[in-house]
Amino acid sequence: MNASRFKDRRKRLAVVFLACLVWLAQPAFAGEKIILEKKSPYNTIYVSEDDAGLRILRFERYGARQSVVKLDDPDHLELAYARVIPIALAFVEQPESALVVGLGGGTIPGFLRKRSPDTRIDAVDIDPTVVEVAKSHFGFREDALLHAHVEDGRRYVEQTKQRYDLIFLDGFGSDSVPPHLTTREFLSGVKNILSARGIVVGNLWGRDINRLYDSMVKTYRAVYEGILIVDVVGSGNKLLIASKRPLHLSHREIVARVRAASQRLQLRHDLTEVAERNMRPPGVDGESGKLLTDAQVDEAVR
Repeated sequence: MNASRFKDRRKRLAVVFLACLVWLAQPAFAGEKIILEKKSPYNTIYVSEDDAGLRILRFERYGARQSVVKLDDPDHLELAYARVIPIALAFVEQPESALVVGLGGGTIPGFLRKRSPDTRIDAVDIDPTVVEVAKSHFGFREDALLHAHVEDGRRYVEQTKQRYDLIFLDGFGSDSVPPHLTTREFLSGVKNILSARGIVVGNLWGRDINRLYDSMVKTYRAVYEGILIVDVVGSGNKLLIASKRPLHLSHREIVARVRAASQRLQLRHDLTEVAERNMRPPGVDGESGKLLTDAQVDEAVR
């Protein structure tokens, strides 16, 4: 096959793949009913509901599901990556503080509030309408220890005087992590506000649908001493668990910690098997990537 025909074939396959993703995301296929369409400074926000009582947040009409909740069942975690997020509490057992960058429908701070009621939680989102909709349609509530901040996640990280035991990086636009939240400078800023025992959990799309995956992993590896990757089965997500210091834990010790956390937190979805089969060192992930820097982001914007 000559180079021209090969390129044409790749383009056709890419078009088919994207068409399939769009079809799978359409509300109509799941019997969803749109209950809110609201323009924000950054997106058009759609909230829909299906016959099973699932309420879904999207940033485009046929975009990826950003958050899914079941209002009459607060313990329900629908998205595959959301079910795995609690694995962070195997590394920091009783966090005093947590930062969530990217609020969505409030799934992560809501889970933390219920399972760790004494934790001080800050949730940051750049879009004021996302915060508004999380409160009006997804049951998100602030309280004495849980605060929502309408601010760019990067600016918040660079200006806050707080330190955090857990930091969740879950900031997404309609289809990807904003570029300025991927760079070495940003991740170094996150590291600066991480406590000595702290853990960062980064939510990324894998390389099948994210051409920058290896570059993003390479950048994490350049900033943090300890890295583990969780391959989230049933989705395109990868969770990166990062720490300031090397994670001197054997696979057996990690599995034991995750088992204990699953029991302690009374998780509906036991994460022991995830730790056994899908949590791993980064291996070759990131080796073929390029270090992401602010200079590169600035150049791409020009």
